[in-house]
Amino acid sequence: MINFISKLGRNKLALFGAIVILLIVILSIITPVLNLVNPNEVNTANRFIKPFNETHWLGTDHLGRDVLSRLLWGTQLSLVVGFLAALFAAVIGSLLGIIAGSLGGRLDNIIMRTIDVLMSFPYVLLALAIVAVLGPSLMNALIAVAIVNIPFFARNVRGVTITLTNSDFINASRLSGRSQTEILFFEIFPNVTPVIVVSFSTTVGWMILETAGLSFLGLGSQPPQSDLGSMLGDGRSSLIIHPHTSLIPGIMIFIIVMGINLLGDGIRDALDPRLNQGSLTRSKPMTDVARVKIPTKRSNALLEVNSLETKFKLNKNEFKAIENITFQIDKGECLAIVGESGSGKSVTALSIASLISSPPGMISNGSVWYKDEELLGLTYNKMRQLRGKKISYIFQDPLTSLHPLKTIGHQLIETIRTHGNLRTKDASRISVGLLEEVRISNPNLVMGSFPHQISGGMRQRIIIAMALSNNPDLIIADEPTTALDVTVQAQILKILENLRKERGLSVLFISHDLNVVSQISKKIIVMYAGEIVEYGDTDKILNKPLHPYTKALLNCSPDLNSKKLLISPIPGNPPLITEQIIGCKFAKRCSKKTSSCLEKIILIKKINDRQLRCINPV
Repeated sequence: MINFISKLGRNKLALFGAIVILLIVILSIITPVLNLVNPNEVNTANRFIKPFNETHWLGTDHLGRDVLSRLLWGTQLSLVVGFLAALFAAVIGSLLGIIAGSLGGRLDNIIMRTIDVLMSFPYVLLALAIVAVLGPSLMNALIAVAIVNIPFFARNVRGVTITLTNSDFINASRLSGRSQTEILFFEIFPNVTPVIVVSFSTTVGWMILETAGLSFLGLGSQPPQSDLGSMLGDGRSSLIIHPHTSLIPGIMIFIIVMGINLLGDGIRDALDPRLNQGSLTRSKPMTDVARVKIPTKRSNALLEVNSLETKFKLNKNEFKAIENITFQIDKGECLAIVGESGSGKSVTALSIASLISSPPGMISNGSVWYKDEELLGLTYNKMRQLRGKKISYIFQDPLTSLHPLKTIGHQLIETIRTHGNLRTKDASRISVGLLEEVRISNPNLVMGSFPHQISGGMRQRIIIAMALSNNPDLIIADEPTTALDVTVQAQILKILENLRKERGLSVLFISHDLNVVSQISKKIIVMYAGEIVEYGDTDKILNKPLHPYTKALLNCSPDLNSKKLLISPIPGNPPLITEQIIGCKFAKRCSKKTSSCLEKIILIKKINDRQLRCINPV
């Protein structure tokens, strides 16, 4: 609860809305004890007194009734009616949604078709029809508004319930022996509650507006009882000559609805962890770059990365994800980056292509040179011409990289035509050739298939074919074999290696598996906590590692030729990005650490044929 309030308090608009609504609620609660004029007292001698009068602060209406008194009593009534209508709709709609989504079958069909019938009518006309049948009164207006909003809750809750019902943890509950009733109350309902709360908080304001609308038309509160809507209706006839009788209740309705909506949005953001962490924030098409200076190119390599540094800004604090990353890739060469999860491998690869989400990511230092062009300083249009054409990217999960509603052929043709002025027929012919090149046996059938209709190994091959579609010079492969079984892994690695040799491709291969990179890479970079700790020839590093972390990684990799049956896990955990560490970042987990390892920053140095960040090498 404290965490929720803290998150809500960080949202300034939500906090403003909460303060506004709190003040209005307090004012409504204390209305009975205030020394106010009777709101229904008629005094035609005091008709249309202007606001800021000594006896009537907000003036009077066409019957001489005190506007301030009627406003406060009307606000109290509108809040109560709107809240009760929203509560009624939330309870009935959510109950129907949970029952329909969890039980399914014929009952689900009956409930949802009934909901569809209600939704087929315009909700305002439906509310008017219900009040016309029941008769004009505030209670009937409440019932009408609640009924027309039941489908909103039922639809939302049913969708979430269906997803939860098919989840593995629900299947586990069934296997543990829980009954359907227990699953509904103890598994589904707690997970649906945030959706109900969010829907409720964002609907109350709308229901207050709807009940006010019915009262404005004379179908809600009846004289002498009044709410904000009926006050607005009474004042419309004198709007031009005496505008205060309409403007004052209209402004109060606006303030209430605005405050509730702002608070509702804040509650939604606080309850949704993705929104709270900013993962649903719309990212820019390129990563923000804020560098003091741009390091110049120092070699003739196809790709050269110099002193690259990427930060993430979280809650006004900046944290380095990678720093001082420097390496080169020559034409036709394969360079591998290895390390545990969270070591900065993917951040490095995404930074090269300016694909780090901004916000919260930002490249704060360094340069990336492709041939003689500095990539981080390019405009979006120039970078877009390079992405997919000269520099291609293979992401880790092919299912999330392919569009679920488009066929494989459509996506391949689109990729080719984006960077080339080709006819669809020519692009289709090239696509079939690419599928054959990545060893897909029936390319014509696959061209007409959707991603969900083919296996994981075939999807990965298709992603490789898409990466090859515009004859790139460099392919960045971000753990392309992680989600595949060992047999398919070997096939994908063989395809990549053959394509590299046949086409002269350069490959930046990212993995956490040393056995995998040993089959494909010429050079290897070992990363830990956002830094390069060892960099050199693959065979030499794997046969004779110098950094204790590289040695520990090798001990974690199973070797069928070794007599050692069990692997040796690395003790402890990698440091968090938020941790401020002085000295070697691996020291806490290292068996060779000394006091000097913790005194100052360890710089990377060249030792013989490799680079090493360690003062006590193996």
